[in-house]
Amino acid sequence: MHGELFPRERAETAPGAVHLPDWLDPTAQAALVEDCRRWARPPAGLRTVRTPGGTMTARQFCLGLHWYPYGYARTAVDGDGAPVKPMPPALDALAREAVLAAYGTPAGPEPYDIALVNFYDADARMGMHRDADEHSDAPVVSLSLGDSCVFRFGTAASRGRPYRDVELRSGDLFVFGGPARHAYHGVTRILPDTAPPELGLTGRLNITLRVSGTA
Repeated sequence: MHGELFPRERAETAPGAVHLPDWLDPTAQAALVEDCRRWARPPAGLRTVRTPGGTMTARQFCLGLHWYPYGYARTAVDGDGAPVKPMPPALDALAREAVLAAYGTPAGPEPYDIALVNFYDADARMGMHRDADEHSDAPVVSLSLGDSCVFRFGTAASRGRPYRDVELRSGDLFVFGGPARHAYHGVTRILPDTAPPELGLTGRLNITLRVSGTA
């Protein structure tokens, strides 16, 4: 409960960027954690990502299409080379439900065909970046599981100010589209030992659902 007297409320972090606290109930969270444990196993499982700027501290696996710096492939080209696991239709349905909840209007006709799943331990971070490798401007859907984090959301102009820091907790939904679709964002820190105990998860899982625009 985190000691709040009043429930956390929906908030617009920036035009087009919507935070819906506690969107996933405990049962849905637990089911997604178990799904992620299964999907993260080899082949094409959890890996360390190396970019031209260095090694990411958050580890990652993908569904539907495999992200690598800076594009997509159907095999884990910077991992074990195995074919990427398919995108589950249930995640496409969940993304569409999320867009409707955030904006009050349905998602477009293109399928949500990519899931990037990042695992953060207590020391992991994610530098400010834009999700700009897709051929679609469909909103990005972000789901948080496990430990809370400080999520920094800026503008499309630069990695610097102005930005806002938002605490994302297990079960929270964050959707960004429209004028916020290409905004810089990152994770500045993880808040250890904040995960719901019933998840049995140490660390944070972030499921990011996207439309490739190539389907």
